[in-house]
Amino acid sequence: MKVYEVEEFGIGNLRMAEREVPSPGADEVLVRFHAASVNYRDLMVVEGAYNPRMKRPAIPFSDGAGEIAAIGDAVTKWHVGDRVTPIFAQRWFDGGSSEEKRRSSLGAGAQWDGVLREYGSFSEESVVQIPEHLSFEEAATLPCAALTAWHAVVESGLTRPGETVLTLGTGGVSIFAVQFAKMAGARVFATSSSSEKIGKLIELGVDGTVNYRETADWDKAILDLTEKKGVDHTVEVGGAGTLQRSVNATRIGGHVAMIGALTGGDAFNPTPVFMKSIRLQGIFTGSRRMFEEMTRAIAANKLKPVIDRSFEFHQVKEALEYMKSGSHFGKIVVRIGEGS
Repeated sequence: MKVYEVEEFGIGNLRMAEREVPSPGADEVLVRFHAASVNYRDLMVVEGAYNPRMKRPAIPFSDGAGEIAAIGDAVTKWHVGDRVTPIFAQRWFDGGSSEEKRRSSLGAGAQWDGVLREYGSFSEESVVQIPEHLSFEEAATLPCAALTAWHAVVESGLTRPGETVLTLGTGGVSIFAVQFAKMAGARVFATSSSSEKIGKLIELGVDGTVNYRETADWDKAILDLTEKKGVDHTVEVGGAGTLQRSVNATRIGGHVAMIGALTGGDAFNPTPVFMKSIRLQGIFTGSRRMFEEMTRAIAANKLKPVIDRSFEFHQVKEALEYMKSGSHFGKIVVRIGEGS
């Protein structure tokens, strides 16, 4: 089978290689991948920023979707032909996170090779059924970005109808957060640096927007949009460069779900967190139980992931460069298999 391997760090050093198609163990399923999606984490892994001591050669990318091509003798949950996606953290089935569960995350080392390959074997407990209305490309966007947004908005945020949610930018997590918040009946506000992307946010149903390139004090603009109260929930993906303003834009007693670290910035002043009794919650993807609840909601609401561009398997480097450019709106997908 064809795979991509990280042996030396750098997008230019990512190489296509040949490996044997794995044979599933007794309790495993063999998945034939048809699509993978790109997360910012994948870019960091390939460039060596995620874990410079990562065991190599390693197959990158955590998020893929395909169909079961073979099953082990002891498998009872699945049949050949079932459409599935592996979960991000292969040992996180329910309950809180742990070091062991976190270390089972796909696509960041040779021990847990990722999905940028034609076939992969996984425990029958570590894959989830794809909603019927989604294509393989759409389903490939779910394991990391969608689940992280679901964890932030629904699991941690417990977002209710009529509440307000703030999202930052237009990457995969932020767009899924918009969709899940609207699905929950919330009013959504969003920031972006592009008038074109703001137009797309409005098409998704966002109730208020701020162009942060034109309005540096976007936190004050969000306060103006909420009658000076601030939002109930903020989905914080920027890190040090945006966290202070996210806290400022959140109401007293509100909730900030901290997910990413995309920007640098000055030292963070924690005083407003306790002065405003804000709950600052770190979010690391989620469990299989959360994933299954999310897919049921996606199926019931016929929600469609937003895909910006799809690349062929031989264009993986171009897909990573596109991620690096920050030009995307929603998700970037790579097709895997014949003709790609």
